[in-house]
Amino acid sequence: MRKNSETTSESREAAFSRKVGTLEARKLKTKRRGVQGIWFGLGMFGLIGWAVAIPTLLGVLLGIFIDKQYPGTHSWTLSLLIMGLFMGCLNAWHWVAKEEKAIREDEEKKDE
Repeated sequence: MRKNSETTSESREAAFSRKVGTLEARKLKTKRRGVQGIWFGLGMFGLIGWAVAIPTLLGVLLGIFIDKQYPGTHSWTLSLLIMGLFMGCLNAWHWVAKEEKAIREDEEKKDE
């Protein structure tokens, strides 16, 4: 009975040591990289915002041009606005997913 409790205690210590080592490696990497302040966060917000805004505005401008050149029963401006918004959101989603994947891969490398 005592051997089982010693084995369990050793495995807990090993798990704790791995966790402490992982946290320490993350702390050292953050220290090497430097503190990312508020400007970094605002820059990321801006990047995502422009990734959505530019395709939306391009869709609106193209829609206004088509509506003026070829008047019709439906609004090209509204249709292309929605299409531009969709494309911008898709673009932003793709970018965020790519960044998240890079962060996860980096964390997995630390764990090894």
